[in-house]
Amino acid sequence: MAINDRNRPVYMISVAAQLAGVHPQTLRAYEQKGLVTPQRTSGNTRMYSQADIERLELINELTGEGINLAGVIRILDLQSRLDDREQQLDDLHKRVRRLADRVRELETRRSITALVRASDLPTFHHSR
Repeated sequence: MAINDRNRPVYMISVAAQLAGVHPQTLRAYEQKGLVTPQRTSGNTRMYSQADIERLELINELTGEGINLAGVIRILDLQSRLDDREQQLDDLHKRVRRLADRVRELETRRSITALVRASDLPTFHHSR
């Protein structure tokens, strides 16, 4: 599933609750605490994406391990920060590769220019 598909709101609250294995009221409480943020239709109906369902499953897993909602909020915040840093690191790696390619290109040009200049120099023959 593509990332855009994962974020497309497709499930109403009753379906999302069933998929996540919780009561719809639990989803409302999670929304109120900022654990999940469903998108809204023009009629103000909550719509959940596959990414929301996966987040709800993670919340269930963490609470099932005995972590309270304050802990879950902290874990999700840290995970989000880690994801952001990983994206920044990936972006930096791509930039370094582009810069390395550019350096190689410039070095090649410099070598070619030096060869061209060397071939343009007059050659002197020593006579005896």
